[in-house]
Amino acid sequence: MPRSPRLPQLLTCAVLGLLACSARASAPSPAPDSLQPLLVTLNERLSMGDLVALTKWDSGRPIQDSARETQVIANARKIAVDRKLDPDEVAELIAAQIEASKLVQYGLIAHWRAAGKAPDTPRPDLANQIRPQLDALQNRLLQQYADFAPYRHDPECANWLAKERSGLIKDSLHGQALIRATGELCVADL
Repeated sequence: MPRSPRLPQLLTCAVLGLLACSARASAPSPAPDSLQPLLVTLNERLSMGDLVALTKWDSGRPIQDSARETQVIANARKIAVDRKLDPDEVAELIAAQIEASKLVQYGLIAHWRAAGKAPDTPRPDLANQIRPQLDALQNRLLQQYADFAPYRHDPECANWLAKERSGLIKDSLHGQALIRATGELCVADL
């Protein structure tokens, strides 16, 4: 049987078509629109840790405040129930935010101790200014978390998170804290 002169062209087209299809199939899906606002809020909350550190430096109070942490997590659990979120998952998320903030505070205070002084910047009042801002941020954070929650089990979640988070990191201390703050966002199905 004579070979068709078009057979090599047809085979080449078929192979190129398969390669194009597999490239499209392996291309990661884009991050959901709900991820970036959530990360911005988490980052904003971490920046508030700088102010908390200043007030604790000035007052000499310890960074660890178990009573306040318990209160913040309990409040988040109540909001979770109202928003039809899993209270245990929300408690883990908020605990991660608290741990990330403490990481920033410990790091900054250690740096200031080594330098012998803290920055000479205005200090807002912890109870009357900073905590109300943190409470408002937590409310926004939980709404944004609710918007992102359907994507937490997506196989691409960790990749989205790594990519989107990288643009928010301002220094190594805050970068490590942001990694900790986002540690509960993606759930790997094993």
